[in-house]
Amino acid sequence: MAEGQQTARGVTLSVPALARRGSVRLLNLIFPPLCVSCRMRVGEAHALCATCWNAISFIEGPLCSCCGSPFEVDPGSETVCGACLARPHDFARARSLFRYDDASKPLILAFKHGDRLDHAPAFARWLERTGRPLFADAELLVPVPLHRWKLWKRRYNQAAVVAEGLSRIAGLPHDPLLLEKRRPTKSQGEMPSAKARRRNVLNAFRVPPDKAARVRGRSILLIDDVFTTGATLNACARALKRAGASRVDALTLARVVRAQSSDI
Repeated sequence: MAEGQQTARGVTLSVPALARRGSVRLLNLIFPPLCVSCRMRVGEAHALCATCWNAISFIEGPLCSCCGSPFEVDPGSETVCGACLARPHDFARARSLFRYDDASKPLILAFKHGDRLDHAPAFARWLERTGRPLFADAELLVPVPLHRWKLWKRRYNQAAVVAEGLSRIAGLPHDPLLLEKRRPTKSQGEMPSAKARRRNVLNAFRVPPDKAARVRGRSILLIDDVFTTGATLNACARALKRAGASRVDALTLARVVRAQSSDI
């Protein structure tokens, strides 16, 4: 048997590569790939159909150089929004993949509460593209942790699942135990204001003593599902910097986009 086969495009594939490609085609024939949102048939696994893709509001164009909030007009690449100027964050930069709205919310909630872990490969692949400028400075990926009671109830941490997928794609190490949620808190969605959200997670996170050496002097990229006011990401970044992290950035799947305000 020959060691390889020449394709129509002139690329030589090894026998194992040809076998893998054939296996994928066979699986796609038996189990056709479906849109991760509406479950209509699509051309490849872990993808959205054209209709669902066009409904998602991906965050592109001019952004606040700190929190990543989109601007309606381009004020310049290093411009910081009024909210970040009024209340500086503990993280250096945050970026998000898409807006948290009626189109994206079902995807997030199904992944977070509905055991739809099949969303994770698509999320990781999309986030890798959005997060490339942050990966350039990152040495370690760290998911925002759940308190052990909530983790026991939910059975998985959605941020850790995404971080694991990103680690494989971006070639960066990840540590789901580097941060610890030391006390249970109320759901941030139940908080009536940004101030209440900040108070809710105040000192809720810490770096365990046996992990401190791994944090000291390193650049950390936090991973989470939704950026609403930044209170949770701030609390995590503060804990990491207290433990000696040199820099903390943040990457989330979605973010709530509202009119710019100092109450963030």
